Amino acid sequence: MSITYSSYLRLDELLGLQTPASDDEHDETLFIVVHQVYELWFKQILHELDRLQVLLDADDGASARHTLKRVLTIMKVLVGQLDVLETMTPLEFLTFRDRLAASSGFQSFQFRAIEFAMGNKRRSAIDHYPEGGDIRARLEVRYDRVTIWDSFLHYLARRGYAVPESQLNRDVRQAIEPSPELQSVLIEIYRNDANVRDLCERYVDLDEGVQEWRYRHVKMVERTIGMKRGTGGSAGAEYLRSTLSHAAFPDLWQIRTEL
Repeated sequence: MSITYSSYLRLDELLGLQTPASDDEHDETLFIVVHQVYELWFKQILHELDRLQVLLDADDGASARHTLKRVLTIMKVLVGQLDVLETMTPLEFLTFRDRLAASSGFQSFQFRAIEFAMGNKRRSAIDHYPEGGDIRARLEVRYDRVTIWDSFLHYLARRGYAVPESQLNRDVRQAIEPSPELQSVLIEIYRNDANVRDLCERYVDLDEGVQEWRYRHVKMVERTIGMKRGTGGSAGAEYLRSTLSHAAFPDLWQIRTEL
């Protein structure tokens, strides 16, 4: 049997996955489609971040830069999708919001995995998922893995840069903390090594892209439900706003003052 466009993409299955909880609320289909597409892009971002670490481990900086550029391009698509969601008015959302019950975007384990890959690790994020479940097991693996920042630091060390041992041997399950000693190394790179500097800038692009998405997400939530509590018992816009100031790679931001 020959492969067709429909069979290759498994369209019958894909297009059968949009099942609104209501029978007659027009806008619920849009809500489902947009969030399913988000999860597909999250899957691709994780795929690319895993590839990034393979490339860094192989000392292929050029391909690593290209991979980060792809992730950034995907992030711009994620931001653009919020424009589609914002075509739904608050009253249109309210027609089916109660049917979401305990479900919430806060439960997106793939977005948590992206945060873990970038170094924003919190044990409490895992505790939201049932013990013994597949999702919790997958997050446990991400929690224990080196981050893309750690892979980058080891890449720098192999290139001869004096990355502090405390950074190379840090507990990868802990949050990334700024290091003045590492910042001195990064300043040297920015002044003398254009190729590695460009790789640093792609990391900054990624960090900024995630922060941009968070900001637009907050504004979309405020525009749709104001300061109401979110579905699933989350704090809604109040919680989302609390995440805006977090930088994944603080050293790359702090050196701007010294350059």
